[in-house]
Amino acid sequence: MGFVEWTAWFDAPEYEFARQVLQRGVAAVFLVAFLSTHNQFPALLGERGLLPVPDFVARSGRLRRPTLFSWRYSDRLLRAVCWAGMAVAATLVLGLPQLGPPWVPMLAFLALWLLYMSIVNVGQTFYGFGWEMLLLEAGFIVAFLGSDQTPPPRTILILLAWLVFRLEFGAGMIKIRGGREWRDLTALYYHHETQPMPGPLSRQAHLLPKAWHRLEVLGNHVAQLVVPFFLFAPQPLASMAAGIIIFTQLWLVASGNFAWLNWMAILLAFAAVSDPVAHALVPAIPLDWHAAAGAGAADGGAAGAADPAAAAAAAGSQAPVAWLVVVLVATVLLVVLSYRPVENLFSHYQLMNASFNRWQLGNTYGAFGTVTKQRIEIAVEGTLSAEPDDTAEWREYGFRGKPGDVRRIPRQWAPYHLRLDWLMWFLPLRTVHEEWFYAFLARLLEADRPTLRLLRHDPFDGARPRWVRARSYLYRFATRAEFRATGQRWIRVPLHESIPPLSLPPED
Repeated sequence: MGFVEWTAWFDAPEYEFARQVLQRGVAAVFLVAFLSTHNQFPALLGERGLLPVPDFVARSGRLRRPTLFSWRYSDRLLRAVCWAGMAVAATLVLGLPQLGPPWVPMLAFLALWLLYMSIVNVGQTFYGFGWEMLLLEAGFIVAFLGSDQTPPPRTILILLAWLVFRLEFGAGMIKIRGGREWRDLTALYYHHETQPMPGPLSRQAHLLPKAWHRLEVLGNHVAQLVVPFFLFAPQPLASMAAGIIIFTQLWLVASGNFAWLNWMAILLAFAAVSDPVAHALVPAIPLDWHAAAGAGAADGGAAGAADPAAAAAAAGSQAPVAWLVVVLVATVLLVVLSYRPVENLFSHYQLMNASFNRWQLGNTYGAFGTVTKQRIEIAVEGTLSAEPDDTAEWREYGFRGKPGDVRRIPRQWAPYHLRLDWLMWFLPLRTVHEEWFYAFLARLLEADRPTLRLLRHDPFDGARPRWVRARSYLYRFATRAEFRATGQRWIRVPLHESIPPLSLPPED
């Protein structure tokens, strides 16, 4: 293959729609991530947070992972980083950097990657989720998709498809190697009810017949263990595989709240959707995005579908050699870093949501290797009574996302991430005696306003309770008959007192 033929293969003008979705979509998720951080980070990890970053940095000494905050942290600097990230992300959503040379959107995405990595690397347990590293890795790869002046690079599209493959196939292998419920097809007897943060349709999904739940699990295995291989097949098979992944992820969006995990999978799957297939499904999608600058839409689209070199010539926008070199260097780097995740995929001791380098590139992914069979919720209560005896009136704090009020319909929060609510779900699975949770109870006793703003309901309207405690409840979805009789969407049974009443020490 000569240089001209090779560069013709390298350019993929028939994937312009995919590039538009990927760049704008990933930028939109970054915007949500920075917004979530701006609203929650100071109360959770700020100077007076539950796990203060200055204390973490002081204990850790020189951090092994890069972050702007290794030299200095302040809530003001954190908010500045978030506002900068949101501003850059918004310009990418609008497509403004993409109007310039390819290095402009590249620098914009790399800025998002570095800024958000600075946050994740000091976020401790509140940022210990797989979708954080997924967003970072996706942001880095998408940086090399170029601009409207150059065709999308084929190697970057393949690497994005490879990221989807690791995400889906890794999750599928975790399930097969995990709990028996995935192998005997009973996992979704429980999952909709016990997932970390149910959505408004989760109860309806849970109440579907068990035969349907078994089909859900079987369909999940096909979508995660078989379909991802076809992302690398010729068109239209690759687009069909992407469509199946998008459909299954939309069902997960409708039936739960997994922050931006499912939305990222949907966006990344578009890397395998070609313009001719997208146009055939939705005629409003242009068949030739460069028709105004080159040939007519019909002729240019046909060229893109059959001959990438002819399509690039019609667009008049072949990639400059310098840009080609930059993309090839990034491609080689990402291919080399793929060794560890490939090794992990076929390991009997497969790691889930692990990064093998300080830059969080070439990660391994997966979720829900086992499914919780019962839902245990930790309720936090306070009282104004002088003594926490049998005469005390206990009032319950209301959280935004996690179940509490048995009559309340769960809200749809994804892709927004409620970090406190998510960690509350983990408490009964690990231990309720977490450092951050005791700090949270102390902030409630102080009626700390930033902490209270993380909640849906403060039963004391800003006043300080004398005592707080934590109690465990068993939750399950109400049947249709129970809902008609009581109006409750949840049935809860008290279990035990997880943390006895606590109060602040008397002031001197």
